[in-house]
This record gives sequence, C-alpha cells and structure tokens, in this order.
Amino acid sequence: MAQAEIGLIGLGVMGSNLALNIAEKGNKIAVFNRTAERTREFYEEAGSLKDQIVPCETIEEFVAAIRPPRPIIIMIKAGDPVDQQMELLKPFLEKNDIMIDAGNANFRDTMRRFDALKDSGLTFIGMGVSGGEEGARHGPSIMVGGKEDSWKRVEKVLTSIAAKYNDEPCVAWLGENGAGHFVKTIHNGIEYADMQMIAEIYGILRDGLNMSATEIGKVFDTWNKGRLNSYLIEISGTVLETADPLTGKPIVDMILDKAGQKGTGKWSVIEAQNMGVPATAIEAAVAARSLSSMKDEREAAEKTLGLPGLSALSVSDRDAFIKDLESALLAGKIGAYAQGFAVMSAASKEFGWNLPMPTIAKIWRAGCIIRSQFLDEITSAFTAAPDAANLIVTPAFSTMVKETDGALRRVVSAAVLAGLPVPALASALGYFDSYRRGRGTANMIQAQRDFFGAHGFDRIDGADNHHGPWGSGLVAGA
Repeated sequence: MAQAEIGLIGLGVMGSNLALNIAEKGNKIAVFNRTAERTREFYEEAGSLKDQIVPCETIEEFVAAIRPPRPIIIMIKAGDPVDQQMELLKPFLEKNDIMIDAGNANFRDTMRRFDALKDSGLTFIGMGVSGGEEGARHGPSIMVGGKEDSWKRVEKVLTSIAAKYNDEPCVAWLGENGAGHFVKTIHNGIEYADMQMIAEIYGILRDGLNMSATEIGKVFDTWNKGRLNSYLIEISGTVLETADPLTGKPIVDMILDKAGQKGTGKWSVIEAQNMGVPATAIEAAVAARSLSSMKDEREAAEKTLGLPGLSALSVSDRDAFIKDLESALLAGKIGAYAQGFAVMSAASKEFGWNLPMPTIAKIWRAGCIIRSQFLDEITSAFTAAPDAANLIVTPAFSTMVKETDGALRRVVSAAVLAGLPVPALASALGYFDSYRRGRGTANMIQAQRDFFGAHGFDRIDGADNHHGPWGSGLVAGA
C-alpha cells in the first residue's frame, strides 16, 4: 500500500473535518486518535473517502504509514496536551520529520517548541487555521510558521485544501518559528473587535431605535451588499432573522448576553502592550467580553445605579442615521485592522520575521472568519506602500477615514448621550483623533513624571536642559 502524504492526530470536530478535506483533495492521509474507537468510527463515516485514509490504532503504526520526511498535524487542545503528544511521538520519528501544531496555540509556546527541537534533527511548524469547522472541511485560511524547507514539504497538501479567492489559495509561509501562530492571534484580535463593533451597532438599533431583530437583520442584509460586505455581516443578518424553534421568537432574543472567549483575543492585547503598540479597539472588545461575563454583577449594578437615562436617542432622520451607522461601522473596522497590522509590523521587526503584509491580507480574503471585500483594498494598499507606517495613512484608507469620520463622531456622540455603550467604536474614534494630532498632551504627563520622579523630558527647542525648575518658585507668565 502506498504511504500517506501526511498524518493527523486528533479526530475531534476540527481534526476530523481537516482530515476529510485533505482526503477529498486527493491526498492520502494517516489518522490517529488517543481512543482507537474514535479512529474506527471516523473511518467508517468517511464513506467514499475511505480509500484516501489510513486509520491507525498505535503511534508506531501511524508513523510508519507516512512517507518521510513525515509531516504530522497535531489537532488537539492547545497547551500541555500538545507537549505531551509531541513527547509520545518523538521516539518514533526520524531526522527531518515535522510536527505541526494546527491548534490555537500561543505563539510563544510555538517558539519554545521550535527551539527545543533545533538540535534533535526534528522540526516544527506552528500553523494557524481559521474558518471554524466549516472552513476546516471545505477550505480554511492557513498561516504557516516554521523553516522554509518544512513548508515546502507540506506546501502541495496545504495549497490543495486551503480556501480559494479568485483561484488564489489562501495559504502562505509567513516566516520562521512563531510567525504563523502570531498572525493567527492578531487575526483573532481583529475578529474580536469586528464582532464587538457589530454588536454595538446592533445595540443602537435595538435599544436606541427600538427595532426588532428581524428588522435589524434586514439592515445587515442590505449592508452586506455594499462596502461592509463580509462573512461576519452576512451571518449577523442570518442570525437576526432566525427563529427559535422552541418559542418562535427571534433566536438572538433568547440567547444569554454572556460572551465566551478562548484566549487568543487576550493574547493579541498582551502582545500589543508588550511591544508598545496601541490596539485600543481590540483592547476594548476583549474587555467588553470580560464585562459581558459578569452578568450577575451587571444586573445588581443596574438595580443600584439604574440606567443612565440621560436622553433618548434623538434621531430626526432615521434613514440618514442608519446610513451613518453603516459608515461608522466601516470606520471602526478600519481602526481595528490598522491596529492589528501595526502590531504585526512591530512583531515582524522584533522577531525578525519579515512578515509580508500584502500576503497576509490576501490569505484572509477567503476561508477565515474576518474575510471580506475590504481585505482586497488592504492588499492593494500594502502592495502599493509595503512600508507604510500605518494602514490609515495609505492613500486609499486616508480617504476612507476622512469620508467616514463625521458619521463615526455622530454615532458615538448620539450613543454616549443616550447611555448606550459603544466601547470599541469610541476607542476607534479616540485612536484616530490621537494618531492624527501632531501635538498631543503627553507634554503634561512628562512634566508630572519629572516633578515626582525626576524622569526628565525633551524640549521642543532642543535645549540641553531636561528637568523642570519645580522647586525654584518660578511662575509661568509672571
């Protein structure tokens, strides 16, 4: 029997779907699961794809079934389980075999694993996979980090299974060690911000304009035909127009308002802070999820404090305001993407990855959760200006920021006056206003720091005098 081209460990939802995708695209794949019963069950359910699948019940049998150098995808729970699985595999592997972590790993774990194997003859790939179970089965966006030789060994298989955008596969080698998982982390941070801003707009329509879920769904359907065309806007419309089979009410109205998170959004914020790159819209989105989980505290606070009750949302022209909401959401989205790409740019320099920004935008155009027509414009912007300091200063996006600025201000102002929370949209607006202001207010902070800690400051006239005369009794303007 011909050996498999690749192996996969972990036949949960994501692993099973990825294995079927690999098999369906004509690649022979060996599969293994910790419980042999699950392996047998998966094989029996594979139907016409059985001929492409080699089910294995022991690690030794599994490794022997794969053509050297052996690429082995590990698709199990992130963290210690991956380290444990790697240790179980290592005694059976040979020089140049490749272990591939395709889970939602912290990129620092990926770098550690990569380094731990550098003198062993074995190597490692950290592979970000986006698109959920549907993407895994029919075509995800794939972000690869590792040695280029390792990438070349798996390139044919991964290219065959990746999502396609205008026939271009949404997969790329992005750099060594943790590059792929870092880019996936930032993808998820942007995803958090995108989802939070959609939720904030939904809240304004629901609580400010008293629109029903179905009515709001139709608004999102309309927006999906325009500049906001994207997977998240599309599914938001579908979600809002779906009825609950138990009550007949809109299903969204029956869902508890507590959002879960798996850690990637938080990691994106931590790394942005580590590198000193402002990612305020992403930070606000992560914080909003944490606040959402405090359901009991929020209900108690509402009883104690009441809702703001400042004023009702005052809208003289409802249609014009809904158009403003569309533009405000576009503006907020630009802010979130700009921040995410700025974080990736800083990481690229810090870790020596040379991340290809136009390529990243390209491979996000299909398969992944944040896929949208908007990414075509980002691809063009970074292709024309690959060294741009920030997405929002590229010609196309500076024009878009100027066009949507007024709408974002009006929406945030109206929401704040009505007591409707818009933390991510407001953070995006604050980011734009801070980034575009040549002289800000940090001179005051520097004066305070020097006063209480003698930290010093630079002067605008360049004079070699870096401390203030705080004890001299001098009075400004006297």
